[in-house]
This record gives sequence, structure tokens and C-alpha cells, in this order.
Amino acid sequence: MTHAFGTAARTPDLSTDLAYCELLTESYRRVVGKPLLDPTLGPTWLYRNARFIVVAHNTDPDPRFVYANQSAQDLFGYGWDEFTSLPSRLSAEAPDREERQRLLDAVATNGFIENYRGLRVRKSGSRFWMEDGLVWQLVDADGKYRGQAATFSRWTDEV
Repeated sequence: MTHAFGTAARTPDLSTDLAYCELLTESYRRVVGKPLLDPTLGPTWLYRNARFIVVAHNTDPDPRFVYANQSAQDLFGYGWDEFTSLPSRLSAEAPDREERQRLLDAVATNGFIENYRGLRVRKSGSRFWMEDGLVWQLVDADGKYRGQAATFSRWTDEV
């Protein structure tokens, strides 16, 4: 099955899609040099059971989220349909978007960046710091750029 991961068309439900899980995990392994998750675990585990955040956006000019596991949905306060309709820039407040763009540009240049800390905003408007984040390029087995993804397992509510 072929998906148009980088198109502006409505995103198919990639929550437990094997091909998309392989894009996330294999691009992570190629770029970062270590596994994102145990290879015996699959897309259902990553989506439903992972206790760390995984989000990804596509290649649109204004990139839109195409994946957010359940932990991400719980933290940000969006359901699947809302999350995957959201331009990823809106995960940061307007003053922090320039800093976020610098991060994405560095990822594009270097393949990934780790130990990232950034202020993010929930649907409710409350803010939190993502801690020790890792952001990487999504590149398929043919070398085609498919977007960017991020993972983190620590966050601190801003008070």
C-alpha cells in the first residue's frame, strides 16, 4: 500500500499503519544510529502503549501533523482528527515559532538534533517545556524526504 505522506490531502489514519511505523522507526535508526523501539513491538504498541511522545509532520509548505501517538494526544489535549489537521507550527506560541523554525532548519541540515528543550502549547492554552527532545528527518528507504518527527519522554508544566 502506498501513502502520500507528504501531500496536502486529508491524512489517512496512520495511527497503527505498519508502513508509517516502519518509516518512523527505520528513518530514526538510519539517522540516529539506534532503535526508536524494540523491534518486536509494532505500530499498535507505539500508538497506544508507548509512554513517550512521538509526533510527525509532513512536507507541506506549512507542515501539518500526520502522526501523534496516544501519549502525545493526551499531553497536547487533541484527539487524532484534530491533531492531524493542525499545522505543526501551532504547537508553539507565536513568539517561540522563530526558535522552532531554527530547530527545524538545523534538523534539515544535520539529519537530527537531540537534547532539545522547547516551550509548547496545549489545546487548552496551557504551556509546557518539552525536555531532552530528539527531532529527526523522516527519510524513506529510497532516500525520499517525508517530513520530520520528534520524540521526548520528559516535560515540565510552565507555572
